[in-house]
Amino acid sequence: MRNLARHPLFRITCQHASRLLSQRMEHPLPWPPRLRLRLHLLACDACTRVAGQFEAMRLALQSWRERD
Repeated sequence: MRNLARHPLFRITCQHASRLLSQRMEHPLPWPPRLRLRLHLLACDACTRVAGQFEAMRLALQSWRERD
């Protein structure tokens, strides 16, 4: 699977992945960018950590909103 993630058709930069992670917080991504992001995350530990941080922020904000 890591080899597929390195294929030029699916390869995206970390900056692009970060943008997609941010967009994913606001609305579901269409399948082509979602697939590229998923493959990038399989190959990139740094972006996987960033995705975890985005998820932690989302859960914290959700918890904060539920208290009000």
